[in-house]
Amino acid sequence: DVQLQASGGGLAQTGGSLRLSCEASGIDSDDYVIAWFRQAPGNKREGVSCINRRDGIPLYADSVKGRFTISGDNAKNTVYLQMDGLQPEDTAVYYCNAKVYQDPGYEYDYWGQGTLVTVSS
Repeated sequence: DVQLQASGGGLAQTGGSLRLSCEASGIDSDDYVIAWFRQAPGNKREGVSCINRRDGIPLYADSVKGRFTISGDNAKNTVYLQMDGLQPEDTAVYYCNAKVYQDPGYEYDYWGQGTLVTVSS
């Protein structure tokens, strides 16, 4: 079974930093994307950033560009989200997601448990 273990949330002050980790296990394909989503109270879940395991190319939501950095350590099957310049509007539960692609054309979605990030003003 695929499992995603998210960690690293906590409390930060405005302008501060936190690093989230998502450790993946049980993925038997090298064709997958790890993404971070977040959901603030009363809001829909939104995509924050993602990285392709094969080529390492990152993508970011406009709201976090220049402040957040996603990276992967394939040897540890772990993806990190370095969050700098945190703002109160970054407060949310952050979720790790894996989209796994397998032949012939199947796509599977997996979610980790959320980790709470709170940014105080």
